[in-house]
Amino acid sequence: MNNVPEPLEGAPLIAPSSTDHPLYEQVVEACRTVYDPEIPVNIYELGLIYTIDINAENEVAIKMSLTAPGCPVAGEMPGWVADAVEPLPGVKHVDVDLVWEPPWGMDMMSDEARLELGFM
Repeated sequence: MNNVPEPLEGAPLIAPSSTDHPLYEQVVEACRTVYDPEIPVNIYELGLIYTIDINAENEVAIKMSLTAPGCPVAGEMPGWVADAVEPLPGVKHVDVDLVWEPPWGMDMMSDEARLELGFM
């Protein structure tokens, strides 16, 4: 028996990001410096960064996924993201969580990533 509560109907599968926070664009740019070693596109354009939540104390919580659970760098990638974001001026703390729901799909890639990988 599964004790995980069902998501509220109408609740987004991916929580919204703090797009109006002054640090948001800098955090996105830092995420764009991290690449999956097997794919020549950064993880932000691949759609692997699901949520960037920044609170009033400038603590950053990032929810991200991977292209597949068996990804060889699964254990390392969240650390790479934290290492890219933490040095930003004003960032107090970074917490990166790896999530598998919703599963990543090619439809999450940006047009730039699709073009780069020859899907457009």
